[in-house]
Amino acid sequence: MLLPSSNMKVFLRLGVTDMRKSINGLSILVEDFLEQNPFSGNLFVFCNRKKDILKILYWERNGFCLWQKRLEKHRFTWPSDGSDTQLITQKELMWLLDGLDFSQVHPHESLTYLSAS
Repeated sequence: MLLPSSNMKVFLRLGVTDMRKSINGLSILVEDFLEQNPFSGNLFVFCNRKKDILKILYWERNGFCLWQKRLEKHRFTWPSDGSDTQLITQKELMWLLDGLDFSQVHPHESLTYLSAS
């Protein structure tokens, strides 16, 4: 997947989303449940009940783009947090799309190195 810009944010719509929804239905979810502007250029990620389909909605210059990935054998590691929305990094999105559990990765800022002196 090509990322539209380096400064965009990635929002996960936690819980289950009906994958029959297309651009119009998902953009309404972005406004109503995520309380975000669907025209912002940010990525909005949705997952189905079986956790084998992800849809990503974003606005690019003159229209909406809807990207979908369906796994044939495995399941996505979808967060089970009780909130409606989770903000993740673009790198975490790439890990999610690769089937990795991005919540188990050590944050970069938590690593400290000691000098050998």
